[in-house]
Amino acid sequence: MDDPNYWRTVKDKQTMKEIVLTDHELEMIDSMQNKRYPASADDPYQPYIDHFTSIKMDHPISSRPEPKSRFIPSKWEHKKIMKIVRAIRNGWIKPKKSETDKPRYYMIWDQDDTQKKLARYNMHIPAPKMKLPGHDESYNPPPEYLPTEDEIKAWEEMDPEDRPTNFLPKKYSSLRLVPGYNNFIQERFERCLDLYLCPRQRKMRLNVNPDDLIPKLPKPKDLQPFPTTQALVYHGHEGVVRCLSVDPTGQWLVSGGDDKTLRYWEIATERCLKTIQFEDRVQSVAWNPSTSLSLVAVVVSDTVVIANTFHGDKLICSATDQLISSYEPPSDAKEQLVSWSEIKVNENGHKDGSRLVLKHKKAIQQVTWHSKGDYFSVVLPDGANQSVVIHQLSKRRSQQPFRKSKGLIQCVCFHPIKSFLFVATQRYIRVYDLSKQELLKKLQSSAKWISSMAIHPGGDNIIVGSYDRRLCWFDIDLSAYPYKTLRHHKKAVRQVTYHQRYPLFASCSDDGTVIICHGMVYSDLMQNPLIVPVKLLRGHKPTENLGVLDCAFHPSQPWIFTCGADSTVRLYI
Repeated sequence: MDDPNYWRTVKDKQTMKEIVLTDHELEMIDSMQNKRYPASADDPYQPYIDHFTSIKMDHPISSRPEPKSRFIPSKWEHKKIMKIVRAIRNGWIKPKKSETDKPRYYMIWDQDDTQKKLARYNMHIPAPKMKLPGHDESYNPPPEYLPTEDEIKAWEEMDPEDRPTNFLPKKYSSLRLVPGYNNFIQERFERCLDLYLCPRQRKMRLNVNPDDLIPKLPKPKDLQPFPTTQALVYHGHEGVVRCLSVDPTGQWLVSGGDDKTLRYWEIATERCLKTIQFEDRVQSVAWNPSTSLSLVAVVVSDTVVIANTFHGDKLICSATDQLISSYEPPSDAKEQLVSWSEIKVNENGHKDGSRLVLKHKKAIQQVTWHSKGDYFSVVLPDGANQSVVIHQLSKRRSQQPFRKSKGLIQCVCFHPIKSFLFVATQRYIRVYDLSKQELLKKLQSSAKWISSMAIHPGGDNIIVGSYDRRLCWFDIDLSAYPYKTLRHHKKAVRQVTYHQRYPLFASCSDDGTVIICHGMVYSDLMQNPLIVPVKLLRGHKPTENLGVLDCAFHPSQPWIFTCGADSTVRLYI
């Protein structure tokens, strides 16, 4: 028969005897297992014994009367309470909601509350996943996904940024015949770079109408005319074409470049009429804006050559030669900053049209004419105090407008109407009154290094291009800071220009593009100028990190001429 006390029998390891536990011992073991006191007789919640009486004594320790502060409300407590009340009224302090307050109506099977509570603490946002491959990325795609020869040719002629896909679907009979993907490492690197540079953070979602964020601008079709297509390409230069200028009548074009030549073109027929060879590259060229003179200013190293073009009306060309040859030096001639020398009939260069040579001390970067055609200015970046020199053609004299150069001067421009001179340094544009010899205004651009500048025909607005890919529009009467800054180019902006008749302005860049913008300036001073980009022109091929270096509008038509590092001059109409 089985032992009934087997379940309460334990073996003593010291005496090696079997001991039968009593009921009291079993109760103690059960209490310890249930985390209670072992002794069931001990009550842990015994009544509290008050060892010190709480009854007020008949005879207190001190018989001092109660102070008055115990009966008067505290002023500081009142201020603190009012401060808390004011915070509650303004919503700075919100009372805690009791857990018992439950909504009257709620979803029985709703489980999003727990996820919303966890989302407050879990701020990790996973990276966006890449798009899954489709049928066109298969090694054996269906026939409708395979491109034709015309589609392949059109895909290869497109720019990489304009292609709809970065690959062409191809068909292979088996997977082992598929070659390695050439751009795999580059695409992986760009993907890792995007994940590294892209900040992932939680932002508050705003309920904003997307149509309100887009500025209300007119359509480009309503702003015509402006150049849209490439019409002519002028071939002939053998190097980088750095500069160009258009005849005031709009019939002729002159260009110069690194091949040490100056070329005259007929605009309508793209025919090269004349080529003049120089000893060094042609840095800048400017056609005289006066219709009564047929002159071109050419910058070659540290000299400025004034040449007769011999194009157009023969009476004007002969009158120009007569004007230059009829000069008589004054009796009390002073020493000039620049040496003026006239090329005689039998001297070298007279047959090519060269008439005057102005020798400077340093290399020249830019030459520009005044609107009347008698004054022209040159910029010498390394000239220190003589960085800007203004020459007068009729009297053959030169003057230095500044005693001290404020910064590295980049370019200068004359005001089209008034006797103002705009001088652009690396970050600032200063406006000087030449008649009063004083500084009128100092404009501060947001660019790091200014490259070019152009004045509106009205004279109240300026556009400035910079090497850090910015184009700044200044309203001189409005502020000393840019009215609007455009960042459409991907590389340095080389040149900016205004049209003399149409509300157009353009900018060219080293990325090989020319951006045409509509810039309407209203006569009403209360209305801001309207600036709308209307066309992106392509055609020049960037070579050696150089793209389009100069651009100029036609004087009467909405056409633009550009020249670049691909040794061509192009006309867009």
